[in-house]
Amino acid sequence: MSFDGDEEILQDFLVEAGEILELLSEQLVDLEQNPDDSNLLNAIFRGFHTVKGGAGFLQLDALVNCCHSAENVFDTLRNHKRKVTSELMDVVLETLDNVNAMFEEVRQREAPTPAPQELIERLDQLALPEGEAAIHSAAPVSADQGDITDDEFEQLLDALNGDETASAPASETGVVSPVASGNDDINDDEFEALLDQLHGKGQFAGVPAALAANKETVAETSSAQPTDISDDEFEALLDQLHGKGGSPTGAVAAESTAPASAKKPEPAKVPIAAKAPAEPAQVKAKAPTREAAHAAAETSVRVDTKRLDDIMNMVGELVLVRNRLQRLGDQSADEQMHKAVANLDLVTTDLQAAVMQTRMQPIKKVFGRFPRVVRDLARSLKKEINLVMHGEDTDLDKNLVEALSDPLVHLVRNSVDHGIEIPAERERAGKPRVGTITLSAEQEGDHILLLITDDGAGMNADVLRRKAVEKGMYDQDGADRLTDQECYNLIFAAGFSTKDQISDVSGRGVGMDVVKTKISQLNGQLSVVSKLGEGSSIVIKVPLTLAIMPTLMIMLADQSFALPLVNVVEIFHLNLSKTNVVDGRECVVVRDKVFPLFHIKRWLIRGGAGSVEPENSHVVIVSMGTRQVGFVVDQLVGQEEVVIKPLGRGLLGTPGMAGATITGDGRIALIIDVPSLLQHYS
Repeated sequence: MSFDGDEEILQDFLVEAGEILELLSEQLVDLEQNPDDSNLLNAIFRGFHTVKGGAGFLQLDALVNCCHSAENVFDTLRNHKRKVTSELMDVVLETLDNVNAMFEEVRQREAPTPAPQELIERLDQLALPEGEAAIHSAAPVSADQGDITDDEFEQLLDALNGDETASAPASETGVVSPVASGNDDINDDEFEALLDQLHGKGQFAGVPAALAANKETVAETSSAQPTDISDDEFEALLDQLHGKGGSPTGAVAAESTAPASAKKPEPAKVPIAAKAPAEPAQVKAKAPTREAAHAAAETSVRVDTKRLDDIMNMVGELVLVRNRLQRLGDQSADEQMHKAVANLDLVTTDLQAAVMQTRMQPIKKVFGRFPRVVRDLARSLKKEINLVMHGEDTDLDKNLVEALSDPLVHLVRNSVDHGIEIPAERERAGKPRVGTITLSAEQEGDHILLLITDDGAGMNADVLRRKAVEKGMYDQDGADRLTDQECYNLIFAAGFSTKDQISDVSGRGVGMDVVKTKISQLNGQLSVVSKLGEGSSIVIKVPLTLAIMPTLMIMLADQSFALPLVNVVEIFHLNLSKTNVVDGRECVVVRDKVFPLFHIKRWLIRGGAGSVEPENSHVVIVSMGTRQVGFVVDQLVGQEEVVIKPLGRGLLGTPGMAGATITGDGRIALIIDVPSLLQHYS
């Protein structure tokens, strides 16, 4: 299938329909919880209707047919002729899956694969009022059944109108019959009026009269200004056609009965005056606002994400130059130099914030898929679960939105499977049958805090200790010395699982270790909080952006290193002669808390293991989740924003290194990956 001729229309369709389909997934799950919400039913109906209309412009017949069948179901539901049930929602959600699959094929410039005929037939059955026969004997001819010829169309008109209609004056019928006039061509107004006659006077009575009465007004409107309508006006027309409890049956039938051989209308040239069945004054009142709507539409442009990435990279380079000039300015006594560098710093900071803002997306892009995930998994596991989401409008870098998608899905699925108990078990424990999973996001400084909380059974530290011994991760003595918090963190170990039976959901011990690795790659932290019998929480902390990272610059011997500021808890000066040894490991006690000490120079600097340590040194307390340790460093340089550069081929995969950067004095500094460093060396 070729889209070359309609590329601009296709791009608009992909943007608009993509947003609608994302929203439909949430709305459908919400509808199952609130089956009597008429506003929600109307919104879902309009969603399918709008996607169908856009697909019709592009002649995507498979997509049109599927959306049309779904639309009919919701027409029946919103007119209270059928009730929302879980079985009905299973069919509708399966339909949405097929629509999404076809939409993705269109995005790839491929012809959409039609939905299974069995699914369409099930939708058609659900579109019938409850208790009615499966097949309408008087169903109108549909465009889906094939095109009709001109002769067949004329015969149909003759049969409907009869001799009386053919001889009736135009003033009585409101329509100029092509048979009576001897003219084979009919205009848009006449065609619309004929369609209304095809489907009876009970649908939109008075349309022909309104068209006849306002014929001159329509002509004036058409000649005085272009027939383009804005998105708002189009939605208003949809509301007039389908809103406020009215049935869209007539309009839908008119669409399906129109000959498929008719010329495809121009997408921005909809004859709105002929379409409006009622309230012509409202449509006319909206006409003067077209120019304003058109001007508003021009305030936004579509930009390729690669171009934004390139701009962000250039801003990163500018940050490095800024850092270099700041260091040189500190060494200069020239006051004008100081002012110029200060101005550059201000402009660079503002530019960096502005460019980052263009890359920001709401985390709702990720959260939007979870209602469906929880709903489907809960039904398969025979559980009753309510999903609550907070902070969906929290913004973060688009790359992070994409990178967090899979880890969060796995964590949510894990909460459904491992966390929430079956209803009978919850009742025995004195809990409500319906479990609750809460997903929240909030900004905390230059980081995003994500929490996945459930009110399930919680984790049993003793069970985790036993599993760790069974899998050979610890001996019994070592497992007994693990704190409860350390036991909870065992779930992130590779191959660790508390499930006795393997299912298609979990039980193989893979996944959680991948989640931890992915979060670490994003320079984030992952930790678990749990209480037996009350539930568990997974806490994730990730930076707002991956492009530019705030760090603490340190010196080991004469080499610069950068510690991500997200890992730094506190810094203090230490007399190394006052340390303690616990279980063979050097430790320091600060405010009654014990921190293991690591001389990272012995790991990272050649010859560092044999060097003489000074009596006094600096200690940087760093955290990985709930664990905190102390790094002994030679010198503290200060805080600096750095641009992460990938390591060269010779250093790629070096343990404990996340990348490299250029410091303010022009030297190269390695960026330390704290979890990887400790895992490899300690």
